[in-house]
Amino acid sequence: MFQKQYIRSKRFFNKYNKPIEMKLNLFTGTLVLATTFLSCSITELKEEKVLDKSATLIFPTGKKITNSNFTGIAYLQPLAAADSLNQTSVGNVTFEPGARTKWHIHPAGQIILATAGKGFYQEKGSDKLILRKGDVIKCPPNIPHWHGASSDSMFVQIAITGREKGEPIWLDPVSDEEYGK
Repeated sequence: MFQKQYIRSKRFFNKYNKPIEMKLNLFTGTLVLATTFLSCSITELKEEKVLDKSATLIFPTGKKITNSNFTGIAYLQPLAAADSLNQTSVGNVTFEPGARTKWHIHPAGQIILATAGKGFYQEKGSDKLILRKGDVIKCPPNIPHWHGASSDSMFVQIAITGREKGEPIWLDPVSDEEYGK
């Protein structure tokens, strides 16, 4: 039936410098190679998962937002403040599940870059959009809108906000009914 096959391997030398002939069973050799390959593949998968986790959060979470312009828990990590050289501010905002902004407008508009989780964006009078990692939203100037996390996932965004025409104007909270639609 199964006939043993042997492979000659390289010559090895003992402590007296005498050559040692090594014979390796073909089945055992294949098994050793397969195990080595699989363990390397598993290591690579583990490294990928670690990279995915670190890739999820590009910037630190920041400090908890304590003003009344948000419902639920959200965090802000300022990345670039508007100044006399550049009137644009950039911030990393992390929303816990269910957290969201009030309705608000930006006189110079805003760009939202979704970097992790699942979130929502809605302009007044329009349907709510689902946002996922890699989505980009251009909020037109002076259009009431809100954004935040879905009820079952955190959401992280980078908000790029023009300040040259003034600060955001905060409006009413987003009701649970509006949020749930």
